[in-house]
Amino acid sequence: MARSRFYHILWFLHFMDNNRTVDIHDRLWKIRGLFEILRTNFAKFYNPSEHLVVDKVTVKFKGRVIFKQYIPKKSKHFGIKLYKLCDSNGYTYDMDVYLGKDRQRVTQHPTATHATVTNLTRRVEGVGHKLYMDNFFSSPDLYDDLIQKKIYCCGTVRLNRWRVPKDLKHKTLRLKRGDIQLRTRGELTAVVWRDKRDMGMLTNIHDPPSKGNFWDEHGNAIKPAIVADYNRHMGYVDKADRMANNYTASHRTWKWTKKLFFHLLDMTILNSYILLSTCGGKKISQRDFRLTLVREILARTGHEPRPSRAVGRPALASANISRLDTRHNKHWSGRNPTKRWCRVCSEWAVTRTVRSKCVKCDVALCVNRACFTDYHTKNIL
Repeated sequence: MARSRFYHILWFLHFMDNNRTVDIHDRLWKIRGLFEILRTNFAKFYNPSEHLVVDKVTVKFKGRVIFKQYIPKKSKHFGIKLYKLCDSNGYTYDMDVYLGKDRQRVTQHPTATHATVTNLTRRVEGVGHKLYMDNFFSSPDLYDDLIQKKIYCCGTVRLNRWRVPKDLKHKTLRLKRGDIQLRTRGELTAVVWRDKRDMGMLTNIHDPPSKGNFWDEHGNAIKPAIVADYNRHMGYVDKADRMANNYTASHRTWKWTKKLFFHLLDMTILNSYILLSTCGGKKISQRDFRLTLVREILARTGHEPRPSRAVGRPALASANISRLDTRHNKHWSGRNPTKRWCRVCSEWAVTRTVRSKCVKCDVALCVNRACFTDYHTKNIL
């Protein structure tokens, strides 16, 4: 009996998990169309600069979604991970959302990161761009593949990666501060530089540096040109993310589709601002650009502001024109089913209830007094 209950619970959990997976895929396909339109237009209307960067960005989200990532070393511990290709202006030229391990891509490429970089750089092949990346993506096989497409690369590398020279690993080398060791193979150069710790780099952009120990007059290790160039160009994705978050439209929500949509909206507005800035002319700030954009959107909707309503009681002459029209003599007295206050008596602060009224005006008036005549003949009661 207990075993049958256990199997029922397992079946229920499996059924709920399958339903949750189907629901997430349905939501993903709804936003996939918008995502692909943005990717196409980002690359269609912009020519990126010479230096490009591939890096990952986390969209902060703590709700429930299967492909949510936990990265403890980042300021945003939980969120949706995006891969971006940005240039020196902070323009997002291409992007991709990490949805988990893609088995089809892994079979076509040596690693998943190799497939990611190849997918992001497919629109810039054969031009001669210089691509920078960190040790999450770098590998000798990736650099050899991209240089055949005329994409030159530079970046940090993990020294335990496949096909990295074994004699450059931490246990093999005994470097002091300022020491440089390198290995070359064709146009590819592997460099290990010691500052506070060993730093491995791969490049096919720079010339191989000189070996030895390099210090400045203050006793600090001198940075090789490869390291200085990498530090100068590697922050383009962070620059784009920082500019987009300065005036973000995002708000707190438990639906991952809304969170991703608002991030795409911020990215689209930022790319539009960069497009305007690179076209020349008068430069404006991003804040003024966003305010102008909102005004233009409101103007294009065709919405006209409603005329302001008059405050207070209307003028007696304009409000009582119909009651003074006695040319056709259609103001006849009639009987009201219930008692109501006389309009003329109320104007004189006299409370008097009557059953008589004007049939045309539907106003309670005294007939045995002068109220009926005064209401239809005098402008001011």
